[in-house]
Amino acid sequence: MPVTVTSSARRAQIVRATIATIAELGYHQASFARIARSAGLSSTRLISYHFAGKDELIGEVIATIQGRLSAYLTERVSARRTAGAALETYIRSLVEYAGEHRAETRAAAEILLNHRPAASGLPELSSIERLLVWGQESGEFGAFNVRVTAMALQRALDGLPFLLEADPEADLAEYADGLAALFARAVRA
Repeated sequence: MPVTVTSSARRAQIVRATIATIAELGYHQASFARIARSAGLSSTRLISYHFAGKDELIGEVIATIQGRLSAYLTERVSARRTAGAALETYIRSLVEYAGEHRAETRAAAEILLNHRPAASGLPELSSIERLLVWGQESGEFGAFNVRVTAMALQRALDGLPFLLEADPEADLAEYADGLAALFARAVRA
């Protein structure tokens, strides 16, 4: 299918509706019929016309969410001149993003927990790992297993959608403060 402005707009509309549907109903309840209804489409065939199947659609949803989050984090973290400041900014920015983009965060968690794509490996942690390696190489951080620390941090952040679902009024600033302090202690030289 040739990419046109109209097809790009329709794909984006379907992706937005998919995020909203998964966030509201959960991954397993997000059928093409419910997504089509959320998008205001007359038929599920319009989804099938733009996406080869659910795997392709979910892949586009993941790419969209990750792209937005990555741009948000990069803008904030790249301005920091030390690994410690970058790590703290990363944590605080991700918590802030989760609070401001609850539907995306909820949908991402649902997908992470329920979607089983054909090829699956370890989750991508390279940005956190690079940040931790930078701190170790500069001498600002001590010796620790980078992969284990990166995974522990990622899992602490992955818990945000569950915190927000259980307590929509949770104090995210307090959560960010605690998490930033915890990992500052964990990595210090």
